Amino acid sequence: MNIYLFQALNGLGVGMVYFLLSVGLSIIFGLLGFVNFAHGALFLIGAYTAMFVTAQTGSFLLGLAASFAAVAVIGVVAERWLLRRTYRMPHESQILITVGLTFILTEGVVMIFGPESQQVPMPDMLAGVFMFGAYPVPVYRVFIFAVCAVVGLGLWFLFERTLFGARVRAGNESSEMLNLLGIKVSRVYALTFALGTGLAGLAGGLAAPLRGADPSMGAEAIVIAFVVVVLGGIGSFSGPLVGGLIIGVTQSMMSAIWPEGARLAIFIVMAGILLVMPKGLFGRA
Repeated sequence: MNIYLFQALNGLGVGMVYFLLSVGLSIIFGLLGFVNFAHGALFLIGAYTAMFVTAQTGSFLLGLAASFAAVAVIGVVAERWLLRRTYRMPHESQILITVGLTFILTEGVVMIFGPESQQVPMPDMLAGVFMFGAYPVPVYRVFIFAVCAVVGLGLWFLFERTLFGARVRAGNESSEMLNLLGIKVSRVYALTFALGTGLAGLAGGLAAPLRGADPSMGAEAIVIAFVVVVLGGIGSFSGPLVGGLIIGVTQSMMSAIWPEGARLAIFIVMAGILLVMPKGLFGRA
């Protein structure tokens, strides 16, 4: 029984990383209706940025901050000079363009850091465990949970209690309405894109000490992100949180029960929920 409780606790930490990764994708799709298949590559860049900055400065917190900031800047530049021109294109065109962008970003990482997987050391102050009753709990998992919880609360406040959030919600319903109100829609789009992509970078930075950094992690991340978004419900803020925790715990538990089926299990869970709730847990029509 101990191993299953331990795996469940680990799964909560992983699930919160999935929440950060997928909520950015959900925000971008909810406002822009834009299918961003480069989201996984941004997760990859966040992991390598955190690794590099931490190695140069000795501060993991600076590495996390850099992972958010660097990827947010990349997101704004890509949105301003490339992706903005695709908003009115069919989703098929958006997918092809962002898949091409994924290859460019991934190969750029390979050119700079090499194709080999690299270990990212756990920060010394977060490397231990503490006892939760009779069960050891990794400090880093608690740190991840705390960081993601704070970010989640911040996002809720931003979108529910601020003028910017009201504009984003209005843009979800009708971007023409924002134009009629005299609001510069392109600026709202750019800020939203920066936030959504920056969150993917932060998720990559948090995940790096858990799984290392390698060029294939972007492809894995985009699959997980879409599973979480579809399971939680497209256009929902609560969906990525609940969906991420469900997928994280499922994957972690299956790693102890049937390691070979851990990846398969997340698709079985998604399919089972969609059969009962076709719009996902919190999705809108």
